[in-house]
Amino acid sequence: MRAALLVSLGGIVGALSRHFLSGWIARALGTEFPWGIFFINVAGCVLMGVVIGLAEQTRWISDEVRWLVVTGFLGSLTTFSTLSGDTFHLWRNGHVGLAALNAGGSLAVGLALLAGAYQVTIWLRS
Repeated sequence: MRAALLVSLGGIVGALSRHFLSGWIARALGTEFPWGIFFINVAGCVLMGVVIGLAEQTRWISDEVRWLVVTGFLGSLTTFSTLSGDTFHLWRNGHVGLAALNAGGSLAVGLALLAGAYQVTIWLRS
């Protein structure tokens, strides 16, 4: 129950941060390219690398902090950082093929399913 509460609290802050930061960046840089989400994804990956590195190398970060920050906040701020973290974990543990499958497959299958669901929705609404 404690983990669920911490993940939820971090998730709320992460989702709101993504919403407001991406809007602010889009207003500053324009909407030709999704700069807001791009920068948030990149920043989320950097932050996740730092937090995971600190958690593994020091005793500074407890399970509770990881639930709040990594799973909740960063997972909600950008699921891309979670995908990258999982892929890095596979790669670092010698599962290079699975890492490539996770990264490439998530993008390819996700994009294909999004496009397919979009087309079905348009077809059903016509």
